[in-house]
Amino acid sequence: MPKMKILVSLITNNNDYQLEQAQDAERAARQFDLDAQVIFADNDAVNQSTQILKAVQVPAEDRPAAIVMEPAGGTGLPQVARAALNAGIAWVVLNRDANYIAELRQTSKVPIFGVSCDQFEVGRIQGRQCLALMPRGGSVLYIQGPSEASAAKERFLGFHEIKPSNIHVTVLKGQWTEESAQKAVRSWLKLSTSQKATVDVVVSQNDSMAMGARKAFQELSTEYERDRWLSLPYLGIDGVPKTGQSWVRSGLLKATICCPPSTGLAIQMLVDAIQSKKILPERAFTVATSIPPLETLP
Repeated sequence: MPKMKILVSLITNNNDYQLEQAQDAERAARQFDLDAQVIFADNDAVNQSTQILKAVQVPAEDRPAAIVMEPAGGTGLPQVARAALNAGIAWVVLNRDANYIAELRQTSKVPIFGVSCDQFEVGRIQGRQCLALMPRGGSVLYIQGPSEASAAKERFLGFHEIKPSNIHVTVLKGQWTEESAQKAVRSWLKLSTSQKATVDVVVSQNDSMAMGARKAFQELSTEYERDRWLSLPYLGIDGVPKTGQSWVRSGLLKATICCPPSTGLAIQMLVDAIQSKKILPERAFTVATSIPPLETLP
């Protein structure tokens, strides 16, 4: 009997969390004896849409039984989801609040659901980390993910829910990658406002961008300024064991937030739904934790 095929579409292979997502999918595929193909969209929603539609439009015997997709853009690809469901392909959205799921579940004959970390809570945890480091208030340089990404929006809202008025925030924008944050900080450093800025903590919406910020500050020509910026606490999110957690142990990050990969849970749920006919919730959540624990900060 041929193995059940699953297509896993991820955002980029230039991000440690996305690579952990790929490895988690491969582990789950081995566990459940599935044929899983992992592809990357190179941070391009149009490219991702094209890649997935190509898999949907092949002859029925060559199609995947399910598509597990973390959106590269802001929409979550609702039209592509409809095409997949109409072709009898199950659909899972990772780390995105896709409003269309509830509507499509009403008529779909195959599973459709979402799996993610509670991104609001991730932002709240990061806000609590800042409070622990700045109990009397201060200033934060905050590096946010892409504007169209719901995870970036929800982490930002959760952070501001916890942040008191005496913590002031300067926001820069990145694209989840180290290089994008490095460029954003480089550009900010050229502004006159940055010369007058007093920053107590550098907060990033993922670990890769936190390291990109560090790289930009390492480029400063003045040793005093370079040392001043590099001595600040850096906070990240994702907490992948080989990168984020390692950077905390080495002191490059003061803290991170472990967001467990969601692909493995998504695949496990798909197997339950397809093979065991189990009825699934509209959305399932993984649990985020502070590394180190909040009570040990600062």
